[in-house]
Amino acid sequence: MSQHPDLEVIRRGAHELILEEDLVRKLAKGRPLRVKAGFDPTAPDLHLGHTVVLNKMRQFQELGHHIMFLIGDFTGMIGDPSGRNATRPPLTPEQIAENAETYKSQVFKVLDPARTEILFNSTWCNQLGASGMIKLAATSTVARMLERDDFSRRFAEQRPISIHEFLYPLMQGYDSVAMKADVELGGTDQKFNLLVGRELQKHYGQEPQVILTMPLLEGLDGVNKMSKSLGNYVGIHDPAEDMFGKLMSISDELMWRYVELLSFESLATIAGWKKSVAEGGNPRDVKVRFAQEIIARFHDQAAARRALEDFEARFRHGEIPQDLPEQLLEVPPEGGAIGQVLKSSGVCPSTSEALRMIEQGGVKVDGQKVSDKGLKLAAGATYVLQVGKRKFARVSLRAAS
Repeated sequence: MSQHPDLEVIRRGAHELILEEDLVRKLAKGRPLRVKAGFDPTAPDLHLGHTVVLNKMRQFQELGHHIMFLIGDFTGMIGDPSGRNATRPPLTPEQIAENAETYKSQVFKVLDPARTEILFNSTWCNQLGASGMIKLAATSTVARMLERDDFSRRFAEQRPISIHEFLYPLMQGYDSVAMKADVELGGTDQKFNLLVGRELQKHYGQEPQVILTMPLLEGLDGVNKMSKSLGNYVGIHDPAEDMFGKLMSISDELMWRYVELLSFESLATIAGWKKSVAEGGNPRDVKVRFAQEIIARFHDQAAARRALEDFEARFRHGEIPQDLPEQLLEVPPEGGAIGQVLKSSGVCPSTSEALRMIEQGGVKVDGQKVSDKGLKLAAGATYVLQVGKRKFARVSLRAAS
């Protein structure tokens, strides 16, 4: 089967595509696909972890497809049991209505409102009635429900599973039937529910939807899923300065995952950033670009500039002298070796002493401890060097002609 030109964009950052041949067949028809993603209004504020799926919806939108943003006001009254080891408390209608309004204002920071259809699943779920719910429940079995990891784990541990929780994946699947979805997006923890949608569409005589699962974004700790309850999140309504500081705090390794899943920069641009860092460039420069992109998206460009200025001012206000003069140093075009830059700046008497101090953990660049003696600092950037507690230098590196 021939490769469709949109597949590279659709696959970007995705965890799993079920089934790719189905998607290629749907794309070949040449009509806009009906792309669905559902969000239960369980909390009034979205964080960057929620926007991973929104970003993928935006990509589909830019490819010309019809985006359906579903607010699960009906399923929110059941409570999604995905990934839970206990029954989720249901929301009141008042909480759902309030949270749904907040969601609508937030999603348009990512999606184009003119090309987004917002739907509420109470529209068709309320019409099912008791007999409709019984017929829907009859399409599955308890054994099938216990194939779900969280249900099977709770059953094995003799933790309670309420009957109404079995209705959740069925109701989510029925949403796909009511919306005639061609594609449904969701996190990896939603795979079971998304597969139920495929099966129900077959049962109702529809062509089954394609499933695209997206990774669950780790929080700032780099370990647990981003979560407000764990405090490891970046909220899209956080003040710009807070967003900037949080994003600058992530590890260099985690930075690339955030960039892949959250940046709108092209794959070619990101590959260029990776090449630059691999050749000795400072990952901090990538973090700054990325943080400013995110802040500009959820605030504006002016806020992004102010956040950078505020961060640098607070950075200077710490242990680093505020009146540190700037030295201009020439380095090879490919960057300056850390040992040579430390010597040239005067904070170390020799390159051998500089490398010894790195081995002892006594060298920092822009407040981050240096452990790599082969580090190269990129030309065209300014750095604050620190050796021990009292030796500082601010250097601006220029590529030698």
